[in-house]
Amino acid sequence: MGPIQRFPNSLKNKIRIVGGEWRSRIITLSEGTDVRPTPDRVRETVFNWLGQDLSGKNCLDLFAGSGAMGFEAASRGAARVVMVESDPGVLKSLRANIQKLGTARIQLVPMDALKFMDSDRQLFDVIFLDPPYRLKLLPRLLPKLRLHLADEGLVYMEDDNFFEPGADWLVWRKDRAGSVYYQLLKKNG
Repeated sequence: MGPIQRFPNSLKNKIRIVGGEWRSRIITLSEGTDVRPTPDRVRETVFNWLGQDLSGKNCLDLFAGSGAMGFEAASRGAARVVMVESDPGVLKSLRANIQKLGTARIQLVPMDALKFMDSDRQLFDVIFLDPPYRLKLLPRLLPKLRLHLADEGLVYMEDDNFFEPGADWLVWRKDRAGSVYYQLLKKNG
């Protein structure tokens, strides 16, 4: 698993929403959970790539964890964000943060991400894919994503190395911030 983002004591177990309607709002993470929030700098870059305004978009935050990417998407106008998470402690934290923000645009699905991908048939404009690095799930997940991605949709993928997605995908953008390697993918064909 990648490094856990460190905060000053006053912000321990918290992340700040970087942009949009909830800019600077603080999201609290559960104590003792094994989540690795996407760093602020990476979120800023990714949402610059996505164009900042996600109005009308349907987004999937698979392996939601802290919910950083899903909360950013909703803050930037996404019509709907589906967060999939299986850890009970993390789910409790996500529910509390959704309630704190007072939004109905975020749907929390308490389910294993792979089972969700096999059972769900919704299409998404943006899929945020950030599984625990140690599980090495990207080779199993990428083939499943094509069925869930809208025609002009994008996949945000994060790992501890640049992962080669294969011939079915075009790498539209990629970058690195410390030990976080991230890229935006489009369907190839």
